[in-house]
Amino acid sequence: MAMFVHLASAANTPRIRRSGIRAVSRGQGDLRGVYCFPVLPSYTLTHQWLRELARFGSRGGLMAVHVRLDDDQPVLVGRYGDRARNAQSTVPAAEAVRRIAALDDPRGWEVFVPRAIRPREVHRIRTVPQVAGWRYVPDAHGVRPCTCFGCRVRGEYGGRRLRERRPHPLDGPPPRSGTLLARVAAAGDPGDPAVLREALHWFGRYRRGPLAQLTRLAAHPDPGVRADLVRAVAGWSTPGVAELLDGLADDPHPDVREAVEAVRETQ
Repeated sequence: MAMFVHLASAANTPRIRRSGIRAVSRGQGDLRGVYCFPVLPSYTLTHQWLRELARFGSRGGLMAVHVRLDDDQPVLVGRYGDRARNAQSTVPAAEAVRRIAALDDPRGWEVFVPRAIRPREVHRIRTVPQVAGWRYVPDAHGVRPCTCFGCRVRGEYGGRRLRERRPHPLDGPPPRSGTLLARVAAAGDPGDPAVLREALHWFGRYRRGPLAQLTRLAAHPDPGVRADLVRAVAGWSTPGVAELLDGLADDPHPDVREAVEAVRETQ
């Protein structure tokens, strides 16, 4: 059987022991599943993704979940950037291990299991030092970091000073809250999904916001709008956010429920 490591938040380990690893990550072709990496002789390479994943937050640090899969289990394997180009290959789990182990430099490679991991497939869960691996991309040390909104992580250590020192020329401040609310109102009722989703994208960059004026979007017929509402208000300190997320946690559409789950796992 092939052995892999999945890095998970320490707060989720009781659930993983009880129920396995849920298929909440999105892979190539919008598949749902679990990311992992083969166990290699090199400890550093095996846990290379740890520092990069830690940038996005984890409750109690990250834990190494060792997973045993049948050699014939189909998985996707390739570099991180191959995912966007649909260039990752579907191979048996044993072949994915062989292919990565044969590389001169396997940094940045990943394995995607297109399903949930069953409890019996979890071999063991152990602590791991939180300093292993690279950040941003392999060999990023000495390279100027990108400060655009898509690359930066809210609350990251030294992030504010970095943005002040190296402001991104194409990523200016978001529109004022009143301007965004005017766009939401002009979108109509229930509202044009494209207009609403763009406004919610900008609202997601605020730390507080007009929750009362946006709550009606929780009943919007487009699940994309409801999921974007979850992501927009998740980081707000405005009273009432928790109650709104509680209501959307039981949304009839799986994308909305999974958005709530993803948000709560990083809080």
